[in-house]
Amino acid sequence: MTAAAIYPQDLINRFVAIVGEAAALTTSDDIEPYLVEGRGLYRGATQLVLKPGSTAEVSAIMKLASETGTPIVPVSGRTGLVGGQVPRADGRDILLSLERMNRIREVDTVASVIVADGGCILADIQKAADDVGRLFPLSLGSEGSCRIAGNLSTNAGGTAVVAYGNMRQLCLGLEVVLPTGEIWDGLRRLKKDNSGYDLRDLFIGAEGTLGVITGAVLKLFPKPLGRQVAFAGLHSTEDALALFENAQAICGAALTGFELMPRIGVDFTTRHIPGVRDPLSTVHPWYVLIDISTSDSAETAQTMVTAVLEKGVEAGLVQDAVIATSVAQQDAIWRMRESMSDAQKPEGGSIKHDVSVPVSRVPGFMAEADAAVMAAVPGARICAFGHLGDGNIHYNISQPVGADKAAFIARWREVNEIVHAIVRKHGGSISAEHGVGQLKRDELAASRPAVETELMIRIKKAFDPAGIMNPGKVVPLP
Repeated sequence: MTAAAIYPQDLINRFVAIVGEAAALTTSDDIEPYLVEGRGLYRGATQLVLKPGSTAEVSAIMKLASETGTPIVPVSGRTGLVGGQVPRADGRDILLSLERMNRIREVDTVASVIVADGGCILADIQKAADDVGRLFPLSLGSEGSCRIAGNLSTNAGGTAVVAYGNMRQLCLGLEVVLPTGEIWDGLRRLKKDNSGYDLRDLFIGAEGTLGVITGAVLKLFPKPLGRQVAFAGLHSTEDALALFENAQAICGAALTGFELMPRIGVDFTTRHIPGVRDPLSTVHPWYVLIDISTSDSAETAQTMVTAVLEKGVEAGLVQDAVIATSVAQQDAIWRMRESMSDAQKPEGGSIKHDVSVPVSRVPGFMAEADAAVMAAVPGARICAFGHLGDGNIHYNISQPVGADKAAFIARWREVNEIVHAIVRKHGGSISAEHGVGQLKRDELAASRPAVETELMIRIKKAFDPAGIMNPGKVVPLP
């Protein structure tokens, strides 16, 4: 819904004039899609959504916002799950959507970089790289709708972090509009630049609280010439970790994905996702997906994945396994993994956690968290899956069969505190790749050393002394 007329019409008209009436949304029906977080946890209100078409227009919006003290919430692909892109419920925030800023500015195959607007859809970046025989390795379930500025603002990771790193490792330079409207042109293509503070790293992961990312220089990589995917059944998470160690030793940098899945997750996906089937004929407590990409040939990838599985069988780690025999089978195996979160929806309420612990501590964390959650919520169905290769586990909990959904979801904070306490005990993070937003803001401040929170607040004040840049997200409000 649109907010009550908090701002006088003449101020609204000044904002609209910057982008033009066709690029400004003021009616309830037009604004509605921008107001709700994907899981429905947060709902906001606003009087206006602006869709600038250039960095200059973003700058003009921020200059006017700074002059008038108008809070601005940057919006990217609206796929975030922590409320970072949702305006506050009181309607004081104006939304700034980057969806019109979707131009790929340049593809440089010699430097192996692509320069793009912040509003470019991730899948379009992947295609532009593929068109010139290169790879942009970030891959997410939402890649058809998420946008680069949002990926950078949350330091997105995805399925290939084990080989290529997070967005922080995939970005060389940024263009950012500051809360004052000043433009920082940091679109550098240098692999070596030790000239003072790295401002780029401040904006990556800041979730739009320090400025608006309007452009980026992204790294490209050689397109793999060989790829193979395998799916294996195992007895335990300890066996999965041991198999991962073997895979690292055998494959090195060719190991691009190592995903962990529980039996209940396989049950959910085969039950609710059309076309998904269990690749194995026998049932196992745990499964891993192994993805190998090589720079020379498919034969090398096949040799590597076969060696990993054979060593796993010899060591008693792998109980059964299948190697994909076609690209279609590779995609089908990955579809099972990528559908696991959506497959929980028909099972009722789901309390979710996006956490990370050191890779070596994943089995210990899982065992302790399972015991604690089951003690607190008897009958809960734990569907914990994720990127074992980088320690990022999506520790999701579906409601007990027959339970009241609303009553279960009402325990979200309580269950979060149980799981996050165990995460911290194992030296982990309560936010691995989805960000902090509103959902984890207060808990983040409470769980970090006081000096760390204070430093974040100081940085926020230095960049945004008026507090108009995505207020209420990541750091506590004054």
